Amino acid sequence: MTIFSKIAAGEIPSYKCAENDKFYAFLDINPLVKGHTLVIPRREVDYIFDLEDDELAEMQVFAKRVAAAIKRAFPCIKVGQAVLGLEVPHAHIHLIPMQSEKDMLFSNPKLKLTDEEMADIAARIREEFK
Repeated sequence: MTIFSKIAAGEIPSYKCAENDKFYAFLDINPLVKGHTLVIPRREVDYIFDLEDDELAEMQVFAKRVAAAIKRAFPCIKVGQAVLGLEVPHAHIHLIPMQSEKDMLFSNPKLKLTDEEMADIAARIREEFK
């Protein structure tokens, strides 16, 4: 079982932003910017393009709804999407609020946020997701 599967199952704490029966969205613990969120399928799949076509489509639609909530919670020009998939063997999408394309550079220093700040960010996104 991957760390992301354990997070989605509630075995490891996370800053939940949104969920349904197939997908789970939570804050990246090493965010590039406030609101940096990960979207994962609950089904454990390593490579995003190994998802069934309908599953991949549903994941994108779920991510679209999460991105809209992020944009309302953290006004930005756009919410960028990145799929890297090498750091954890579980398919995931990064959703990152952008003021410029530089906000999507994974080589940028990561933010150091307190538990309270992370909880507040997740709560703001959850509220907008409804």
